[in-house]
Amino acid sequence: MTIGARVLKTGLAVAIALWIGQLIGLESPLIAAIASIFTIQPSIYRSWTQMLDQVQSNVLGAIIAIGAVWLIGNTPILVGLVCIGVILICIRLKAEDTIALTLVTVVVIMEAHGQGWMIAWDRLAAILTGMVSAFAVNVAVAPPRHRTRLVKQVEDAQALLSRLLRTVISNELKESVYRKEQSELRMKIRKLEDYYDMFAEERVWRKQPRLKRARLLVVYKGMLFALERGYALIEAVEEQYWTVSTPKSWNRLIDREIEALCAYHEQLLWKWDGKMKPGASSAAPPPEASILLSELIDEQIEQDQAARSRMLVIMGAVYNYEERLRRLDKLMEQWLQRESGTDVEAEERESSLFSRLNE
Repeated sequence: MTIGARVLKTGLAVAIALWIGQLIGLESPLIAAIASIFTIQPSIYRSWTQMLDQVQSNVLGAIIAIGAVWLIGNTPILVGLVCIGVILICIRLKAEDTIALTLVTVVVIMEAHGQGWMIAWDRLAAILTGMVSAFAVNVAVAPPRHRTRLVKQVEDAQALLSRLLRTVISNELKESVYRKEQSELRMKIRKLEDYYDMFAEERVWRKQPRLKRARLLVVYKGMLFALERGYALIEAVEEQYWTVSTPKSWNRLIDREIEALCAYHEQLLWKWDGKMKPGASSAAPPPEASILLSELIDEQIEQDQAARSRMLVIMGAVYNYEERLRRLDKLMEQWLQRESGTDVEAEERESSLFSRLNE
């Protein structure tokens, strides 16, 4: 078990919130620590938006709590009814993520009103102190590196995808192992979507870094699409291949084609990591194999219409996967050319277009 940066930052945020609370003389610094726990997020942008949402909803909750105590009192039943109302308001305002801490604000303020208004304001100040402390820690200490994490996750997912694709036709893996790794691959792709969203959410204010980051996002989206098409090919083979009897020659060709696509995908990531020699090109599968596979499907039409239809589904998934890999290859090539300075004209055209759009 490893301790991640978010775990350490949560502990640090709690410690800082307690320290600041004691330093400024809060009556309940423990509440500041509780607020800091709710504010830590996996990205700086989400931490900022979470803090803004928390401030708005908590101030609203504090106003409602103070008004409720003044109008109807603070018996346990009334506190529960006010909490229900606050939950409904947060849902109405589409601030569901802030409900937990807002309820803490409502409860501590309604409970403290019997001790005086200054205590109620002290509790609200403690909550705001905890939120600000957590945001400062998230920004200053080990800010999330979504780019590095995303590429590492893509490489891990591709290695798993390659193993599954290479054995989906030959059926060499144990069923339990195959199902476990297939489920793991599906979870990795979902996590990659989250990492991509977090990377896309981060804000860049200068023009040149923003243009560079926009191009990088296109490449990363291409990586994600390629993995999704590869997983779709696994599902197509599972659903269609084992239900009909196909010619042995077609089986050998489709197995060879999938093997070539796996190698192509792997070499694309090598190129992105700078592991390939200068001038070396990725081994894209030749078009002759796809043509031969289509001819074999045409020969099958008179023998078995159902088998031909299922073979076409598999071929469609193969084409989609190959098309995504070829498109990813072009995107990577354009990016690497710009980074090496060999595509200056494209850079100037893009900069000129961006300037015209901003006029």
